[in-house]
Amino acid sequence: MNGVLREEIVVTLNRSALVVKPRQPFLEWLHAADPTSGRLTLPDLSREPTIYLIPECDTPTDVEEVLQELCDEIFCEQLAGWYTDTDTWPEDRSFDVFRRWFDYQHHSMLVDLCDEPLIGEPG
Repeated sequence: MNGVLREEIVVTLNRSALVVKPRQPFLEWLHAADPTSGRLTLPDLSREPTIYLIPECDTPTDVEEVLQELCDEIFCEQLAGWYTDTDTWPEDRSFDVFRRWFDYQHHSMLVDLCDEPLIGEPG
């Protein structure tokens, strides 16, 4: 762009983003549940964290309220990403447990710089 201001319209998404990374209790569960995971470390699990788009949040209180509603869904997504045997999953996936098992970072400003439209893919 060589110092030239982009003339196209930049689209700001009406979402927030949540970057979720496992903590030590998650790693301990994975090592106990999956015997092939013994060499994995926290840096291995955090190398490519999942980023979740959530409703717009402007304050830490907003983020906590949204997370209290979505923590079970995010928790299950994280567990399934590493080991799909649901019999090994913790029964308590409350917000308190979520905060012990995961670090999360909230981002409120999301700017779409792509020309292509957003297209949802079935999950």
